[in-house]
Amino acid sequence: MVFTSVECFLIVMAFLLIGEVVSEKTKAYVPSVFISAVLFLIGFWTFAPKDIVVRASFGKEFIQITMSLLLVHLGTLMSLRKLIAQWKAVVVAVCGICGIMALTMSVGLLLFDWHTVIAATPPLTGGIVAALLMSEGLKAKGITTLAVLPIAMFITHSFFGYPITSWCLKKEGKRIVKGFRESGPDPKVIKEGSMFQDEGNSRKKLIPALPEAYQTAPMILFKVILVSMLAGWLSKLTGGAVNQYVICLILGVVFCELGFLEEQSLVKAGVFNWLIAGLLAYVFSQLSSVTPSQLLGIIGPIIVLIILGILGMFIMSMLVGRHLGFSKEMAFACALTALFGFPADYVITTEVCKSIGTTEEEKNYLIDILLPRMLVGGFMTVSIASVIIASIFLKLL
Repeated sequence: MVFTSVECFLIVMAFLLIGEVVSEKTKAYVPSVFISAVLFLIGFWTFAPKDIVVRASFGKEFIQITMSLLLVHLGTLMSLRKLIAQWKAVVVAVCGICGIMALTMSVGLLLFDWHTVIAATPPLTGGIVAALLMSEGLKAKGITTLAVLPIAMFITHSFFGYPITSWCLKKEGKRIVKGFRESGPDPKVIKEGSMFQDEGNSRKKLIPALPEAYQTAPMILFKVILVSMLAGWLSKLTGGAVNQYVICLILGVVFCELGFLEEQSLVKAGVFNWLIAGLLAYVFSQLSSVTPSQLLGIIGPIIVLIILGILGMFIMSMLVGRHLGFSKEMAFACALTALFGFPADYVITTEVCKSIGTTEEEKNYLIDILLPRMLVGGFMTVSIASVIIASIFLKLL
């Protein structure tokens, strides 16, 4: 059956919509990204064309722009001082990755051969970039039988990560809300764990705001894309050593502090939800590369290594998080960002916060505390650590 572009768009939106409805009905115990991912996978195996997401207008060119815009935008939500204060989330997330490698490279090697473990571990610690690096490395080494393993690992581990993360965040969120209802905002948590309730609109800006009449969508998007282009240029200056998207986040914070960018830029421009939907659709489009037969052939090692990795992650993050003042649920959730990264970490966290909070004040308080930790943890694991690990493991093939 041949679908038109409009029909492809309708199907993509239907998959995302069903995910949102299920999440709402289950109060985020079943996150929307999990349901949508399952629907996309079933769709690719049955009636949906492999390029349905591209034909729905969410191709590579769209995503290259989207990622940069969204990450600069997230910077406009944050305070520079409190962005730096998220060092605890960074430490926990990195230690969680160390826990993954500790068990896969010990117990995993007792169960599976060297190349299988080496190929599967980097994508287990991060995102699509690590998976692609390992897949291409296996092909270059002539180990073509395992070339699909990293991609399959990247696709499969998120199915474990989504519901576990949602459960951890709900436990932590309920604990935070209980304290908020009994004693009000925790000054220590606001000081150390928050990004979004800082100085707010009272912050002094070096660059005065444009008149309201000129704060239009084209003007806002023009300024945001300028900042994202600067981030790409700075990343090239480092030879790619510093990820472009990490720089986008930092520059978003800096230029918002200066006053060049409006706070909540893409929300003001009216495009934020549209870009998030397109980015999620593109992420799920990666599911089209794995066939049922391929997945069945390697599902055993993948599931065992995922279980080992998650167990190692839980043990290490819990031990380290305890010393940094994180609950075991918060520490585990920060570490679990390695299994999906942005935008899933943003979507799951906001869904959980909205499902727990009964008032706008409670919802904002939860988002203010939980989202910064999850975002920074995700950037550290997926955007930085996993790429470094993949580059090292390529030499071990």
